[in-house]
Amino acid sequence: MASFGLKVIRGVFGAAERVAPRLSGRAAFELFCRTPNVKALSDGERRAVDRAAGFMTEARHHRLKTATGCVMVHEFRPEPGRAAAGTVLVVHGWRSRTEYMRALIEGYRAAGHRVVSLDLPGHGQSQGRRLNMVNAVDAVRVAGEWFGPFVAAVGHSFGGAVAANAIAGSVKNIPPLAAGRLVLIAAPSSLPAIFADFSRMLNVGPRSQAAMADRVEHLSGRPLHEFTGDRQLAQAPVPTLVIHAQDDREVSADHARRYAGAGGWRSALATKTAQDMGLSPVKHILGGYTAWKAAGLPVEPGEKKK
Repeated sequence: MASFGLKVIRGVFGAAERVAPRLSGRAAFELFCRTPNVKALSDGERRAVDRAAGFMTEARHHRLKTATGCVMVHEFRPEPGRAAAGTVLVVHGWRSRTEYMRALIEGYRAAGHRVVSLDLPGHGQSQGRRLNMVNAVDAVRVAGEWFGPFVAAVGHSFGGAVAANAIAGSVKNIPPLAAGRLVLIAAPSSLPAIFADFSRMLNVGPRSQAAMADRVEHLSGRPLHEFTGDRQLAQAPVPTLVIHAQDDREVSADHARRYAGAGGWRSALATKTAQDMGLSPVKHILGGYTAWKAAGLPVEPGEKKK
């Protein structure tokens, strides 16, 4: 059952659709961009941050200026004794932060990589309460100017969409990110679909939605319908690994299939069959083992047959 607050918001947008759709659309867009208060952590989030405190002391912390504010970038050096393997950019998702990406960062460090982890605007130790694709891609641009080029860019959830847009050069006047590979983990692939879901939840009408789309084009220099994963990956000839659970409840596996529209994928059917047989955990990886290895992710060599 919807909360009282949500019912009120839905009623307001329903009424505004009839009398002031452009104003309603602008308001809906600003609400869409509003980030959670980084100080208002749940008990689980607080415990995760506390557990990562020692891990975070191993990083060098850089506050970098973007076009709209400042973001924090955390630089983790490779583990001692490892041969240098290049720099990897890690981008977290919505309501996330560098501390939550600890396992991924440690894996790359153990493989000899320097890891640069970006706290997106309005998240972690970065400033602001506003995040959209434009200021996120601009934050990635700044990280690239300071620490790039990258051997790989790795994004989780919304961070994956950000990384794909950054590499594709989707935002006007922001040059494409220089990265040799792209890894997308549970990443949404369609900004129009995300806007549609948001609009259904808040009862934003069609004329107000058109005003939201106008706002996207005004800020990014590109119409909303062009922000789809298949188009972006087709524009960015970068080896890409897509990792997505078939039963993901937050970001549907349909988003991975849209990314797959930019290239072949053969392991999905086998993954689905294995899951139907009760094997768990089994995940589909677009590009398979070759893409996993090409992305620089850790592998364990098997024993040689005698």
